[in-house]
Amino acid sequence: MSKKVLYIISSTRGNESFTNILGNAVIEKIRENDDDIIVEILDLSNENFPHLTQEHINSFFTPPEHRTPELNQIIKKSDEAVVQIQDADYIVIGVPMYNFGITSSLKAYFDHIARAKVTFRYTENGSEGLLNNKKAFIAASTAGVFSSGINQSYDFAIPYVKHFLSFIGITDVTVFRAEGTAIPGLQELALNKAINEISEYQYAGAIL
Repeated sequence: MSKKVLYIISSTRGNESFTNILGNAVIEKIRENDDDIIVEILDLSNENFPHLTQEHINSFFTPPEHRTPELNQIIKKSDEAVVQIQDADYIVIGVPMYNFGITSSLKAYFDHIARAKVTFRYTENGSEGLLNNKKAFIAASTAGVFSSGINQSYDFAIPYVKHFLSFIGITDVTVFRAEGTAIPGLQELALNKAINEISEYQYAGAIL
């Protein structure tokens, strides 16, 4: 059976985006291990997820059997996004750093797939993610260097995405970074270094 890859694009820069280039390289790496894959692209620069409103929240917390047609319509986009990620075996997320964090479009998308009793639940022992047995890759790019050094504490993008994925049950996460894309002396090497890391990556998990 073909495995499904959900490729989430959050950059607005199209073909010029470092994260899009890295994300494409990750897709090809997955294809090396399993050439029978189905790739579904969710481009958040074209597919708008609105910021949550009171109507969204009311819909989320109304049992399905009690939702009105209006509430079902409000929740439709969120429901479709949840099914899409539930069906995926791999999730590839392009994460450019905008002002030390993720894009607002990616945050809005996360808000639509974080659904109590659907993608996570609360138990006596705390929260429990419900999207299990999936492998995620983060393709990240930053103008500076944030994986180590003096700026590491200002990286509110990658740690947040990893924590969010863990919260909904996706704990097997690998990060590839193109760092220093705006720093002379590093910018020429940043992308190639990340591409090489993807090329040399060996995944020993059950999916591949």
